[in-house]
Amino acid sequence: MSKPLSPGERDALSEALDRQLVLVAHGQKLSDPELIAFSRNFGELDPPGPNPYGVPFNKEFPEINVISNVIENGKPIGGLGAGEAIWHGDMTYIDVPPRAAVLHALEIPANGGGNTCFADQYAAYAALPEDLKKRIDGKRAVHDASRNSAGQLRKGYDEVTDPRETKGAVHPLVRTDERTGRKALFLGRRKDSYVLGLDLAESEALLDALWAHATQARFAMCHVWRMGDVLVWNNLGVLHRRDPFDENARRIMHRTQIKGVETIA
Repeated sequence: MSKPLSPGERDALSEALDRQLVLVAHGQKLSDPELIAFSRNFGELDPPGPNPYGVPFNKEFPEINVISNVIENGKPIGGLGAGEAIWHGDMTYIDVPPRAAVLHALEIPANGGGNTCFADQYAAYAALPEDLKKRIDGKRAVHDASRNSAGQLRKGYDEVTDPRETKGAVHPLVRTDERTGRKALFLGRRKDSYVLGLDLAESEALLDALWAHATQARFAMCHVWRMGDVLVWNNLGVLHRRDPFDENARRIMHRTQIKGVETIA
């Protein structure tokens, strides 16, 4: 991955990402510029979303987000800590969420933990009961922008107490991929989501049913990290989550993301 790719290799990787949704490569040693160069094979880079501290973790290369629990000189060097990161899609609270993400493992806990799981939302949509497909046809939901995937309140946001007052982008519950024409559930994250046009009880019940379906083990795979692994995933076609790990262990990962296109129903 540190070497330039030919146009044919770029096309093959992009098609593989559309088809397989998660790509894994072992034993990679990428500098930050090499990670950026490799990521650009999939398209234009998107800057990281805002973190709770309000400043980039990687000031030299602001295209890169640092995912880490490490504290140096009393300050975190990255985001998301060591706790569980619940099922979510990245930055779906903006109008044009990233198409894909690239995550490079620089340090991992020696005693394990911190595994990352992915749930295929194309398969989840295809397996929905017909009555549920009809119920969500044309429905849209608001995606909460106030918290990150570790549950931390972002700088400049207030606590959400009523999902009907959630601040964030509105997307269809079913997204059609502009490249392949395939349909996927598009849920973002559960907390403080709200389905427009329904009363709150109806919205909560519908979302609970969709999330229970979408995160079943039959749609999921879990990646056990090795040092030097690089994962690329289709952010618009999967949900992902992270297991917690020992907070005294060091885990450092560098992440980029690829700009998406406007969501279509």
